[in-house]
Amino acid sequence: MRAATMNRTAVRELRRERIDWRFKGMPPESFGSTIEQFLEKRPTLHTSGFVGPLLLLDRAALDHNLRTMAEWCARNGVLLCPHGKTTMAPQLFQRQLDHGAWGLTAANTSQLRVYRAFGVSRVLLANQLVDPSGLTWVAEELGRDPEFRFGCWVDSPENVRIMTEHLSAVECRVPVDVLVEVGGAGGRTGVRGVEQALEVARAARDSPHLRLVGVSGYEGALAHDLSDSGLAAVDRYLSTMRETVERIARAGLFDETEEIVVTAGGSSYFDQVAEALTASWGLDRPVLAVLRSGSYVTHDHGLYRAMSPFGRAHRLAGPEEPFRPALRILAQVTSRPEPQLALLTLGRRDASFDQDLPQPHRLRTAEGEFPLRDCRVTELADQHAFVALPADSGVEIGQWMECGLSHPCTVFDKWPLIPVVEDDEVVDLVRTFF
Repeated sequence: MRAATMNRTAVRELRRERIDWRFKGMPPESFGSTIEQFLEKRPTLHTSGFVGPLLLLDRAALDHNLRTMAEWCARNGVLLCPHGKTTMAPQLFQRQLDHGAWGLTAANTSQLRVYRAFGVSRVLLANQLVDPSGLTWVAEELGRDPEFRFGCWVDSPENVRIMTEHLSAVECRVPVDVLVEVGGAGGRTGVRGVEQALEVARAARDSPHLRLVGVSGYEGALAHDLSDSGLAAVDRYLSTMRETVERIARAGLFDETEEIVVTAGGSSYFDQVAEALTASWGLDRPVLAVLRSGSYVTHDHGLYRAMSPFGRAHRLAGPEEPFRPALRILAQVTSRPEPQLALLTLGRRDASFDQDLPQPHRLRTAEGEFPLRDCRVTELADQHAFVALPADSGVEIGQWMECGLSHPCTVFDKWPLIPVVEDDEVVDLVRTFF
């Protein structure tokens, strides 16, 4: 199954956008230049006038993570359809597709429109789609572009009825692919049991405007830690997904012209997902196992450093190295009001704080870079970080701290233009669309 494609010309055109005051952190000397013109000057972080706080992407870590995930998926017989909502960055989408991604996953219609603006040819919408405007737009896109492949979730006969009635009203010429979503008690969306799944599958099979092509789920809604009970809950959930696929297939409800797509997999338990979905199915139809993990592309210093299978013992061990944190943020020390307190120009407007607070790692001074010890961010205000540190830390007003971050999904949305660095040189600028 070949990788999806994008409009490379549209991605290249991003380099022609002019830099100005809209892009925080950028140096004044860049204003008026296109991104391409500015990069031709080979700017550096500390001589080109960048202002803080400043989010950075490490090129070497990005390269490593993209390559590592692609090789692991190929070795373990799973396809990758990463969740693009993590970055909403077409340049990074292109790199994921270049590394063999089968498609991209979106969470809502607005994200899908960004993907299609850059020509992404295969998208899974990991959600129900019952909005009339969204359905109309999807139907038009499918009719306009015969290369576009799209699928979304259904989890009730009512869901199917709403889609069918609206697609009938707009004279949809191309059937919309749907996957029955399997949920779980206490989880999010999705059917609560195999019998409900069969009811939804029959409704989808009978719809003149839908085509039932698979089963979907998200195991991360059922577990939130690495305890034995948490891992067992994931296994039970995946067993239910398998039973659902088998029962729907044996009832003859899947569309006969397509392979059966079975998709799950966040960024914490994708080893268990791969193990479950690639085991022998015993069906007379091929089954495509598709992961939707997205945060691997940048990894982090907090949530996924602890939860990612590549940072711990996992089910399908191989020679891969752990993912590397590719995100970090620079902020200046602007106040030392107490002996064991420093304030940084870094706040909730700049960094993620929903899973863990930023983690001070290094101090940058005129003499060089030095590791920080016994320093921690205790609180974030809108534009300030409170850092507890030893009285003899040597941290002074005007110096710069480099902090690691946790949960990349809530970092990217705060930065419309992000420098990609190799050592001190800025080698690219990544544009995001939130």
